[in-house]
Amino acid sequence: MRTLFWIIALIAMAVGLVIAARLNTGYVLLVVPPYRVELSLNLLLIVLFSGFVAGHVLVRMVSGTLRLPARVREYRAARRHRKALAALNDALHNYFIGRYARAEKAAASLIKLGEHAGIGAIVAARAAHALRAYERRDAFLAQIPAQTPEDIAIKAVTEAELLLEHRRFHEALNILKDLPKKHTAVLRLELKAQQMAKNWDQVLKLTDQLEKLRVFDVGQAEQVRRHALSENLRRKAMDGQALEAAWQKIPAPEQRDSRIAAVAAQSFIALGDCAQARQIIEASLKENWNSELAGLYAECPGDEAVKQIERAEAWLAAHPDDAALLLALGKLCARQELWGKAQSYLEASISIEPSCSAHLALAQLQEKLENTDAARKHYRESLELAVAQLRQMSGGRRKATL
Repeated sequence: MRTLFWIIALIAMAVGLVIAARLNTGYVLLVVPPYRVELSLNLLLIVLFSGFVAGHVLVRMVSGTLRLPARVREYRAARRHRKALAALNDALHNYFIGRYARAEKAAASLIKLGEHAGIGAIVAARAAHALRAYERRDAFLAQIPAQTPEDIAIKAVTEAELLLEHRRFHEALNILKDLPKKHTAVLRLELKAQQMAKNWDQVLKLTDQLEKLRVFDVGQAEQVRRHALSENLRRKAMDGQALEAAWQKIPAPEQRDSRIAAVAAQSFIALGDCAQARQIIEASLKENWNSELAGLYAECPGDEAVKQIERAEAWLAAHPDDAALLLALGKLCARQELWGKAQSYLEASISIEPSCSAHLALAQLQEKLENTDAARKHYRESLELAVAQLRQMSGGRRKATL
């Protein structure tokens, strides 16, 4: 409809111009001595219009010719940009579906195009790392630009993450410590590196930071913290002063945790400080019952053996079916030469849950009582249980050599 309107309008305009030209009888006189030119007004208008059109076309041609190099550059840049977007999409698509060779090739072409070179270098480096082409990976990492703080952070995080996969945690930490500002992803990466390096004090600090940033919920933070505290105590088990200092730094609620208390008790027992180990076990069991911790109670000999037995028997009243506690009571009574009670406790422990430790303790007891056959029987059963546990741990792939 619009096209028809314009056609009618142009026809009407043409008719109007023809009629106006017929009715127009004017003329134009140009005098340039000694010349005199007389023209029809209609002819002059046609000449002026034609001159305007010709001038306009000429100006456009000259302008287009002068702008041609710029337009060619714009066209090439646009074509390069389209190719770069296609290459980026191809690289990311292939990388995330596991086609690392194609991803590396597409990312390398992205670097050559000069578009999104930083992302291209990162994808290419990660793809080469997945292909175990470590020389190409390092070459791509070197091509990551480091002009802005964002570029520096991207390069550092990528290098650190790839280094951690090879357990080169010291190098990863050296890279991460130079970052001026650390966001949550960097802190989590640093936490992983500190755990690998077994820098448990730093692990505790980072865990507190991540918990404040709500990266970890309370349960996750407590799990990481318990592990770090336990490993820190285990690491200092050969130095009495360092162990005592580390233990005193632990908040009271966490000292009562069964896992932390067990590691602390084992460490103090190894150093011969059985009194401290007993206190730790008793305080923790008072808060939360734990069979493993109760089993350690017999490993703390001292001058108060009778009180230990009385306290353990009080626990037994509340936990009559705890095999570890019965085993501990049996060992404590055997140490005090209470042979009858020791035998009854050890046999009760075996009846609830047979274990190589209980059979071994009972065998040693029978040996002291000069019951050779019974001692031999329990030694054999202890050995069979130990071999069965070894096979279970190794998945049955190894044969025990006796």
